[in-house]
Amino acid sequence: MIWISPKALAGILGALALVAMTPLTANAQATSRTCSGQAGETPGPACLVAHQELGALPQTPLYWNIYTFADVEAAEHAKPQHGVVAQAFGRVWLFDLGAKGRQLEGGVHLADVGPLPVGTVQGNFSAEYLKSTFTPGMTAPVHVHSGPEAFYAVSGGSCLETPDGAQVARGAGHSLLVRQGPPMLLMAIGQDTRQGFALILHGDGSPPTTLTSAWTPKGLCPKD
Repeated sequence: MIWISPKALAGILGALALVAMTPLTANAQATSRTCSGQAGETPGPACLVAHQELGALPQTPLYWNIYTFADVEAAEHAKPQHGVVAQAFGRVWLFDLGAKGRQLEGGVHLADVGPLPVGTVQGNFSAEYLKSTFTPGMTAPVHVHSGPEAFYAVSGGSCLETPDGAQVARGAGHSLLVRQGPPMLLMAIGQDTRQGFALILHGDGSPPTTLTSAWTPKGLCPKD
């Protein structure tokens, strides 16, 4: 039998009472699983393609530059200082952040997503690149970001609901943007499987993603 003094018992009960009164506004810190095997290529949660430290951001408009290359060697040869090379969805990709309309030797320039709603650009920043595959109707859990997020879809349709409303886009090559702060729900819509990438910018020392239960979506995304 374990004996607990009245004083210790009172302390334990007090701590439990504080826990019970604490609002459950955040479920947990969302951690990004590293892409390995078929993660991100088959239906399921997003996975982390790459983490890139960027340092200080420029004061000029910033875009997510997206390219494809014939092979990894060509992409690595053309990669800028803060560029990232990734293999996904049967292709070789190069992601970078910079001005709009830049061409890279040997690459096919697919998109400039932005300008990214960076807001305050003081301090050092990092970029998280993720990939995911969602079947129609699949959603990501409700979450918030400590910086802006951008989406680029390789296939399928997307709906992004926040307290500000819903953004809807369809077809290969579409993109969406969301500023830092609001809770959000991403849903795959339409008849086709949605495959795509996401970019999260965040200040060093701030968690890129946090799950939250402080907001409930209104169901604004279309069902097809």
